[in-house]
Order: sequence, then structure tokens, then C-alpha cells
Amino acid sequence: MTSGYAIATLVVFIISIIFVIHPVSIPTPRRIPRIPINLTTAPILAIALLWAAQCLDPAVIRGGIVGTEGVKPYNILILFFSLAYMAITLDITGILQAAAFWVSNKGGSNGWKLYFYFYVMLTLLSVLLGNDPVILSGTAFLVYYTEVAQLNPISWLISEFAAANTASMVLFVGNPTNVVICEGFSVNNAAFTAYTILPFLACNLVCFIALGAQFRKEKYVPRKLKHTAHLDARSVLLDPVGAWVGSFMLGTTLVLCLVVSFFGIDVWMISLPFAVGKFVFDIAWDHYRYSRNIPMLGRGLPATKAPGAEPDEGAMVEALKHLHDDDSHRQPTLPTTIPEKTNSFPSDENTAVDRQPLSSEETPNSFLARQRSELNNIHARLRTHFPTFFTALPRLPFALVPFAFSQFILIEALAHQGWVDVFATWLIRASHKQMYPTIWLIGVLGVILCNLSGTNIGATILLTKVVRAAALPYHSDRAAAIALAVASNIGAVSFTFSASLAGLLWRGILKQKGITVKQTQFAFWNSLPLLVMTVAGLGVVSAEMAVLF
Repeated sequence: MTSGYAIATLVVFIISIIFVIHPVSIPTPRRIPRIPINLTTAPILAIALLWAAQCLDPAVIRGGIVGTEGVKPYNILILFFSLAYMAITLDITGILQAAAFWVSNKGGSNGWKLYFYFYVMLTLLSVLLGNDPVILSGTAFLVYYTEVAQLNPISWLISEFAAANTASMVLFVGNPTNVVICEGFSVNNAAFTAYTILPFLACNLVCFIALGAQFRKEKYVPRKLKHTAHLDARSVLLDPVGAWVGSFMLGTTLVLCLVVSFFGIDVWMISLPFAVGKFVFDIAWDHYRYSRNIPMLGRGLPATKAPGAEPDEGAMVEALKHLHDDDSHRQPTLPTTIPEKTNSFPSDENTAVDRQPLSSEETPNSFLARQRSELNNIHARLRTHFPTFFTALPRLPFALVPFAFSQFILIEALAHQGWVDVFATWLIRASHKQMYPTIWLIGVLGVILCNLSGTNIGATILLTKVVRAAALPYHSDRAAAIALAVASNIGAVSFTFSASLAGLLWRGILKQKGITVKQTQFAFWNSLPLLVMTVAGLGVVSAEMAVLF
């Protein structure tokens, strides 16, 4: 284990993680964009460097793509993207915003009642849809809602982030890490929910208590809101037919995925056909509405909507503008445009590509400029004709593809060089293969490594490999799996934004809306909820395993 190849592999892996946590960009000669070293590029560069140094070979790369020991990366990504497409297109119909308006009406002017209702709503939506779609829609809504109602946004946004990520542990499809655990530990998909439902309930309850304790001051959650109004939920439900069809297809997919898991069928074989069917419906339904001149996304919407923005926000902002001050009747103002989203994982400001002026070869009258203009016109026409697909497409988490495959390959390289066996030996010595020490070791390590292993995906892949290499007894192995499921989800509610892709997404959306949450603030407000959830979640896992084994 003292070979130079092994040490070099570990060092390069650690350096790639550092750049994931703290992205940088390398200056280049003039007229050439800066080179970003970040979540997407750092792991790929690490693989290229290790390959050039002969620390890994094509067999290792193939193992990271095709999978080893029952973990199939392609299965995980196909499943995740299929469900993400269905969830995002369902969100585009405005159903999530309609739910938020309904909850706002129920909460009325009672600040804590409204805070609790939003927490419950976001929890339930995240159980069904996963954390990313809820963060995409919920974060934008809360930014505008808290601005108009003159509320301190931090308490509401931290609550949303905690609720969404905690709830993603319930279904195996709620988070890519859950799928890694189900495949790596051979946990039945339905059994996964049976194991995690009680730890989730405990984590969800103590998390809200912790949030209530740290945001108890009036400046965070007032007892009575100054600005209240009745919001029309139908004003943001842009496509009722699409909402019904999307809900039915997504619900059917989730149920069938749970059922077929009993028969050893790869779940992507269920989710992919349903996603394709949803795509066909979206194209056909949009074409029908377009040909019949029915108001739809991109046509007949409020003027506040900016091109490329979330389709529901124009109507949402208009409705929120009707919130009024009961004392002074002063009309709060909101931005009239919404910044355009270009992808689901906005890059760090340090990795932004410099925009250079057109070169002399590409003047406004040049052939390239005309071609670009023509392509933009074609895209605009297609977006107007088929708005559902062309709005959902840039919101799909494409950055997950190179990152996930790179993480699988890098950890496969660690295994190839013997590091996974070394870590497994340390685990055996620390736990003596006993169940309860294993639960707390894996659980606490999982939470910590979410911050230090290139998001919770990297931490989950690594710890899954380590536990499998340790060859623990069945009861300790199963306990480790459930402890890791809890840790990989609550670990997103952590100290660094890069502890999860959801954290990077959340921060990026807030930056687009003009809100900057510092790393220290994020860590400070998450510390108490994370601590109590870790203790409660792993405590319930220990109790469950005591009853079962």
C-alpha cells in the first residue's frame, strides 16, 4: 500500500474534491474563455491525470461506467433523469406554486402557523417528487413571498432546504444516493422505505423543533404578518390537464418501480418508458394547444415573464403584487423580470466564463453571426410551439452525468489501488463488526464526508464500497446501509453548499434572485438542525435494528 501509484491516486482524488468544494478558474490568453476547475471538470481532469500516470487503466474506467458489485451507474442515472423529467414538467404546469398559494391562504396572517404549514407542504412534496424539483420551484416562490410580505428570508429558506433534503430519504427515488444504497447493499426498493420512514419522521420532527428554537425571535418569524391577502391558486395553475396527466404518470411510475423491485427487474426499465410517454404527451398536447391558439406557456402570459424564466413565475409575481399593507396600504414593488436560467446547476462566480467581444472574423454582418441569429430564431419558434419540453430541458441536471460517472471511476481507482480495503480494515478495527458501533460510525462519517468527498454522492459511493469490502455480518451490513441512507440525505443540510448538488442549486437560484447566503451563515443555521437530526435519525435506526435483529 506504500506504492507511489496508490499514494498518487489518493492525492489526486483529494485535490479533485478540493476543487469541487472551492471552484476556481484559470486565466488564459486574451480572447480565450477562462478555464473552470469545478464540480464538472475537476473529477474528469483527475481521471485524465491518473490515466496518463498509469494509476488506472481502461478496465477501471469501464468498471466505473458499467458498474461493479451490483452497483450500475447507468441504471442510477437513467432512473434519475427519467423521474427528473416527469417531476420538472409537472412543476411547469404550476401545480407546486398552486399548492404554495393554497397553503399561504390557510396560514393567513399567523406567522408561525404559516411557517409550519410551509414546512409540512415542502416535506410532503419532497417525499413524492424528490428534493431538486421542490428546491427549483420553492426557492423562487419563497424569495418573492418573503420580499412582498416583508419577512426575513433566511429563516424560511433554511427551513425549505432542510425539509426538502430530509424528506428525500423516504423513497428510493428521492435522491441518487438512495439508489446507490439500494443497489450496493441489495436492499429492496419497498423495504428501503420501510426502513427509512421512522428515521425520517424523527428527523423531520426534531428538525422543525430546532428551526423553531433558533428562529424564535420576532425578526425571523413574526407572530403576525403585516402584509396578507387571499391568493388565487388557479392563477398559477397554468395547465390543469398537464397537471392531472403528469401526476398520474409520475405516481404510476413510482408505484410500479416499487412493485418490480420484488422481481429483480432494473427500475430504469419502468421509468424510462414512462418518461418517453410523458415526452410524447408533452409534444402532442403543446402542439394541440398551439394549433388551436389556446393560451399556453410563452403565449398569453403576464408581461412580467422574462424569456427563459420559470414558466409559472410571471403569474405568481402578479398575484403576489396584490399583497397589501393593512396599515398604510402601500403597494410593495417587485422586480418586473426574472433572470434567465441556463442550467440546473449554476456555476460559482469564480468559474464564470468571461464574455469577450466578437472577433474581427465574427462581425455582426458575418456569416457566423447570421447563422447564430437564425438558430436563435428557430429555437424561439420551437420554444413557443413546444414550451413544456424546451422549458424543462435546461432545468434537467445534466451536470450530474459527468460528475456521477467521474465519482464512480475515481472511487473504482481507489479500490484498484487498495485504498478501499485499507479503509475497510479500519472500519473493522473500529467497529469489531458489531451492529451499533457500525451504525454510528457509518452515520457520523457519512455526514462528515458529505462535506469532504465531493457531495453526498461521492460520500455514499465511497462508504458503500468500504462497507461491502469489510464483509460485515448481515445484520451489521444492513444496519450500515440504513444509517448511510439517513446520513447521505440529512448530510446535505450541512456546512458546505457542495455537500449536495441540491445545495449548489439552492445557492445558484438565490444568487439569480439577488440574495447572497454566505458559507458561514449556511453552516451556522444548519448546525443545530443537523446535530439533532443525526442523533435522532441514527438513534431510531439503532432501535429499528434492535427490534429486527
